[in-house]
Amino acid sequence: MNPHKRRQIFARFRAANPEPKTELVFRTPFELLVAVVLSAQATDKSVNLATGKLFKEFDTPQAISKLGVTKLEAFIRTIGLYRTKAKNVVALSEILLKEHGGEVPQTRAQLENLPGVGRKTANVVLNVAFGEPTMAVDTHIFRVANRTGVAPGKDPLEVELKLLKFVPAEFMQHAHHWLILHGRYTCVARTPKCPECPIQELCDYRGKTKSWASRRAD
Repeated sequence: MNPHKRRQIFARFRAANPEPKTELVFRTPFELLVAVVLSAQATDKSVNLATGKLFKEFDTPQAISKLGVTKLEAFIRTIGLYRTKAKNVVALSEILLKEHGGEVPQTRAQLENLPGVGRKTANVVLNVAFGEPTMAVDTHIFRVANRTGVAPGKDPLEVELKLLKFVPAEFMQHAHHWLILHGRYTCVARTPKCPECPIQELCDYRGKTKSWASRRAD
């Protein structure tokens, strides 16, 4: 894909949604960190339902550490892999208290040293909480980047590095949100909604779907 077409794609995303936001509900970097850790293999909606109750009382590393694994499990039982996630959230809370003064660190290396935090989670926290121009490649972004031709790659890291290289600087801050939302609601996995896609003619995907009316005419 040439740079001009890529710029047009992100310009359209920006025009449609100038200030995209994460669908996870949070108030502080710590709440965001916990929510992103809990969101692995789970929907944002299910995470928000659990953290809506949890964060009313337990919204700091100190509070989560005192709460403990067993009681935390009760709050997040509806989320997949809740037992492992409860252990990770309590453990990372204790590390934040011991090594970072209770604050969420602002470097990828320090974030990735926390239990349950991988590269994608670290990138989300850096971008959303601290305004870093990072690219958190999840399944939606991986699919959209490959399907559209914006940044094709064989694995999430390759896609991430290509996006960091190819996305124009003016769009980088919000690029990963635009791509996630596009993959979540338009460029969906099974049957992409090409007829209503704002970048349809700019996309390189050869298997574009047709509208119901077009299929009937054929």
